[in-house]
Amino acid sequence: MHDNDLYPIGDAARRSGLSVSTVRFYSDAGIVAPTRLTEAGYRLYDVHAIARLEFVATLRELDAGLEEIRRVLHGESTLHDLLTAHLRIVERQERALRAKTAVLRTLVQQEGTAAQTVLLGKLVSMPDREREQLVDDFWNEVGANLDVPAEFVERLRQLRPRLPQDPTAAQLEAWIELADLVGDREFREAVRAYLRFTYTTEPGKLMAAAPVQEFIYETGVPVMEDIAALQRSGVPVESPRAQEAITRLVQATTALDEEPDSAGKREGMAAYFTEIITLMDEEGAVEDPWFDSTHGRYIGLVAVINGTPPDGEEDERMLLAWLAAALRASVPTD
Repeated sequence: MHDNDLYPIGDAARRSGLSVSTVRFYSDAGIVAPTRLTEAGYRLYDVHAIARLEFVATLRELDAGLEEIRRVLHGESTLHDLLTAHLRIVERQERALRAKTAVLRTLVQQEGTAAQTVLLGKLVSMPDREREQLVDDFWNEVGANLDVPAEFVERLRQLRPRLPQDPTAAQLEAWIELADLVGDREFREAVRAYLRFTYTTEPGKLMAAAPVQEFIYETGVPVMEDIAALQRSGVPVESPRAQEAITRLVQATTALDEEPDSAGKREGMAAYFTEIITLMDEEGAVEDPWFDSTHGRYIGLVAVINGTPPDGEEDERMLLAWLAAALRASVPTD
């Protein structure tokens, strides 16, 4: 093909991948005019016109409208603007398709009824305000008169699902399940019963107390973050950096048990971490079916929805082993 060559409409159609009738329609609509008309009225196209036809065909495959294409070809709009607009459209369609897929998969798995179909459709399209209210209603009922510190219940309810603007199918499916659970009276009662039993008796009662909560979420956070970073970096347990962090940890726990730093205390902490590791090694995990089916299920679904899955058991096991070894390395041997 040469720049000055002219081709009849049939060749132009074949080279551009369009039908003759489509090329003729684009000409009549002012989208791509022929390069020249013969005296007999035949339309001839040069290589530049054929290239424009190919360009139009590509944009049409991307669902661009003829008026949008005409504006781009005539310089009234830019190709970037056109593609950006259609990218947003396709992304919206993709989100909608994922939502429909999640609803359909859930209905198939649950052998859903017509009423469930309507409910799931509403859950997926629910505004953020209504999602927040759904979770608020859940915690208002679960946390009422629980006989645990109010600050502890407030911390529990701060862990909330935040469905992203562009959720994956897994996040949508998790949201559907969670929304169904938090609205279920039996699930609410089961979570409430678990929390009441666990945190109104020892050792859970101690965990819910203000000093322990303050350590877990405030004073102990910096030192535990430092220790986790040291473990992940492979810092030797006997190194000065590791031992300085261990001393900070032991001293920070004094506010919890009022026991001063000593070799005995460090040995006791090491033994405690080792016992947990032993349980995990023997059973593969420290199992609690009641937790897994109640509050643990809520936590797990929220983690999926928020895109923040909890650390794996192997990561926890390695951190506990590092802690135990570092504590024992800090105890003088005679």
